[in-house]
This record gives sequence, C-alpha cells and structure tokens, in this order.
Amino acid sequence: MKTTNPFHGSDLEKIEEIYHIPKEEIVCFGANVNPLGFPKQVSDAISRKLSSLLERYPDREYRSLREAIGNYCGLSNEYILVGNGSTELLSLLIESRSIRHALQIGPSYSEYERELSLSGCSYSEYYLDQDTLFHPDIHDIIQAIKRENADFLILCNPNNPTASSFSTEELRVLLAACRKEGTFVMVDETYAEFSQAYALAMPLIPYFDNLMVIRGVSKFFAAPGLRLGYGACSNVEFLSYLRKVQNPWSVNSVAAFAGEVLFSDSSFIQKTKALISSERDRMIQRLSEIPELTVYPSDANFILVKINDPAHSAFSLFDCLIRQKLMIRDCTSFPGLRGEFFRFCIMLPDDNDRLLDAIIRFFH
Repeated sequence: MKTTNPFHGSDLEKIEEIYHIPKEEIVCFGANVNPLGFPKQVSDAISRKLSSLLERYPDREYRSLREAIGNYCGLSNEYILVGNGSTELLSLLIESRSIRHALQIGPSYSEYERELSLSGCSYSEYYLDQDTLFHPDIHDIIQAIKRENADFLILCNPNNPTASSFSTEELRVLLAACRKEGTFVMVDETYAEFSQAYALAMPLIPYFDNLMVIRGVSKFFAAPGLRLGYGACSNVEFLSYLRKVQNPWSVNSVAAFAGEVLFSDSSFIQKTKALISSERDRMIQRLSEIPELTVYPSDANFILVKINDPAHSAFSLFDCLIRQKLMIRDCTSFPGLRGEFFRFCIMLPDDNDRLLDAIIRFFH
C-alpha cells in the first residue's frame, strides 16, 4: 500500500480492487451525495413514462424543464441554460469566454483547473486562508483580481473541500467590483441547496450580467447518473451564443422529464435540509471534542477536518476506516491545504454514528 490516498471520493471500484471489500458493503462518505437517495416520487413517475420518454426526442428548447428550473430558482426561464451535467456547462462557459487570464479561488474542485488548461488560457489560484477558517476576504480577493488582471473568476460556493461560503452580500460586493474591472464570474453552486439562504448567488442573477451560476442534480437530488445540470445568467445575448454552440439534445428525455418533477418535490427538499442541518451540527459538536482535531465550520453537506497530531495522518485514518467499510476522503492531495486533512459527507444518523465512533476510537 502507498502512504497517500489515490482514491477519488466515489472511486469504489478501485477500493474493491485494492482492499478486496465488495463495493456494495462500503458506506461512502466521500461522494457528498444526499443520503436519502433519489426521490421515490420521481422514480415512480419516470417508471410510468419510461417507454414514451425513450421513444421521442427531447424538446430541443427544453421549455418545460427550463420553466421548472426557473420556478425553483425564482428566475425567468429565459435566463436558464440546461446541459449534460454541470461539467458540460463549465466546459462550455470556459470555451466561450475567450479568457485572457483566470483566477480560481482554492483549494477547490480539480475540474476547474483541467478545463482552464484545456482551453489554453493562463490562470492562477488564490488560496483561502485556513488560519481564518477559510472564510473569504472579499477585499483581498478584489485586490488579487486587479493584481492578476483577471478577466474571469471561478469560485465554488459553498466551497469544496473547505465547506466555507461567501454570503450573498459579500458576493454582491465582489460582483460589483468585478463588473467594474471587466471580470466575468462563474459561481459553482453544486452544494448551495445544502447551505443557508444567505449564501446564494442565484438571487443576484437579474442584477449582474457578468455572472453565471452553475448547478447540478448529482449531490442534492442524489442523481449523478442522470447527468443533468443547469446554469443561470441574465446576459441573454451571451446565453444565446452558448445555446448556438452547444450540442443539440445534450440532455436526454429521461433526465429532462426527471428534472421537471424533481424541482417541485417540496417534501423531499425540506426533508433533506432538515436532516443535513441537524446531523451537521451534531457531528461537528462531537468531533470538536477530540483534541487532536480541528473541525471547520460547514455550510455544505460535508465537513472538513484537520489532524493536528503528527503521530497520525489522513491516510492512516482512511486506511483504518475503510477496513471497517467506512470510506472518507483523504484531502491531502488538494493544493492549498497545509497539513493532514480529511473530509466526509453527512449520511443517515446510524451511519454517522458508526463513523463518529470509529474516528473516536482511532484517536484514543
């Protein structure tokens, strides 16, 4: 075995190959997916219409889907663009902006760097300070934008893996400054629905035409296999261009119909928010009682923790837990994190108890 973790948060096949543990028996705390699973109401609705959905092309304009998303986000459907997962929209956006120099707020999701590299543009990173609990310093970021002469800014809010977030008012200040500097801002809100309402960029869409917010259904609605993403932007001229260069029918009929139902399932949405909020508070409180750990505040459905005891590493904890069929994420591979970090998402209470007990035993 190596002494560093080569695994992605959901790479169960590699775990099965190396540890010889059937992947079906592993409780995956590394993928950040809603533990309630895909909503049964939506699954039943798809089953009833599956044949008819597969027998026809989706609406090329995705009118009903965009209307459902617009209602969910409180926006006009003319501001909505749908795609084959948020990854397609991220790629489409970066390719379409003719970026001179991009600034990425990190540590964060590696796909941003990959897409920027593929586009051939120059880019740099601004790392959040762990000594201030990764809370963003808006005015320092604005100075970095000016210093780097960046015409494109990428931030994940809440951020992965730090679980920290910009408030809506902080984003308003940042966007105003970026507009003045001629900087376009992409906000990845993959985890926004797990956060509080005060940490959203979506309500700012009508007021800033230098902003695009991207979301997907993989995490909150536990549907990574659907590959359904959506973006919002009030720059209708730019959106029109994106639709022109986007491949037609990039969202299949099943995903389009599922989205129409998903965004109106208020019972599932409220149940998820209540579960994540209560379990997040409980787990942070229990882990904070372990002196060897620093537990960071979280606005997402996952928690970032630093190991302060040099006798232990994130990989040794990972290795100990996976042998108990509990999979966390060793975060030491994230650039910008100094020290030994691990991250885990919030699952159902019984699974969370298993993880907490196992971590406590490891350090005592």
